Amino acid sequence: MSDDFELDTDDLQRRMDGAMANLKTEFASLRTGRASASMLEPVMVDAYGSMTPINQVGTVNVPEPRMVTVNVWDKSLVNKVEKAIMESGLGINPQTNGTIVMLPIPELNEERRRELGKVAGQYAEHARVSIRNVRRDGMDQIKKAKNDGEMSEDDQKFWEQEVQELTDKMIAVVDTALETKQSEIMQV
Repeated sequence: MSDDFELDTDDLQRRMDGAMANLKTEFASLRTGRASASMLEPVMVDAYGSMTPINQVGTVNVPEPRMVTVNVWDKSLVNKVEKAIMESGLGINPQTNGTIVMLPIPELNEERRRELGKVAGQYAEHARVSIRNVRRDGMDQIKKAKNDGEMSEDDQKFWEQEVQELTDKMIAVVDTALETKQSEIMQV
């Protein structure tokens, strides 16, 4: 192997891991029929003139398996929190009791489960595309080094194989995570 060129596979791995972490966050926001505080993470509230994450205007709790509560700190924001939850597309109707907004989690019907399975598939495809983009960046670095005369053809093949193996491994992790999430969604 040539001493001139060294591909930063750790950087490629880190970037692919970032795509995987993003996928896990997106999966956590999918409702599976069980209450979870993370399902409210994408909800933004119009508080004090700016869009604020819901966990910065109140305490999010899960007192029961099928109930999420938001204890709003500022009484004047209760209606805005309620409105933000209704407009979030979660399909949950909030109930207010003073400064506490309660979110009873209804059972998912078969049709909604299939829709959520498709959404999970879309999230996984976005992660695969991100991983392939990182792969392309790595391959471009290898081609540039080859064209600049920094490596032999054998070295080029070696590095391309390294990048491809890393990509295949990460795509397999995404596929496994998707299967797990879809089976969790379809579980009654």
